[in-house]
Amino acid sequence: MSEEPNESKIPAHLESLKKAVHNMRIADHMLYVTYPVIKDKRLLLKTLDQVYNSIIFTINSILQFDRLNKRITLASTAHENFDAFISKCVNRYNITQEEVATLKELLYLTENHRESALEFPRKEKIVIMSDALKTMVIDSERLKKYLNLAKSLVNKAKFGMSIA
Repeated sequence: MSEEPNESKIPAHLESLKKAVHNMRIADHMLYVTYPVIKDKRLLLKTLDQVYNSIIFTINSILQFDRLNKRITLASTAHENFDAFISKCVNRYNITQEEVATLKELLYLTENHRESALEFPRKEKIVIMSDALKTMVIDSERLKKYLNLAKSLVNKAKFGMSIA
């Protein structure tokens, strides 16, 4: 009946940041190494999911760190927590308004992708059609923009938490 010592337990915000970096590296490899070789457009959707996960883990890490330091209180819904992130954490972590706009664009695109009834390849892109017949396009250039956002957020989170 021996228990694991608590020394090996990683704080929640560091665990989330570690997952963010892991997802970011997978997305980077998929976009810059695998996709150019394979050219399978479905890989663009998988890359989008990895970038999205990286950003969500980074936001969670920042929220957990700020809660730990009693700067914010977490709400019961993801939407309220995202609002707290925008209103209270963005300035502290030097996240620009352009990055916030790109972040909202990515979240909107991902949400529509998950709810979409139809998506199809078109040339070097994936077209997502919403129920209202509105189309959105995912291509490698757009994913590179989102991946750069994920990298920037991870670096700003590390800097804001004083992690090397």
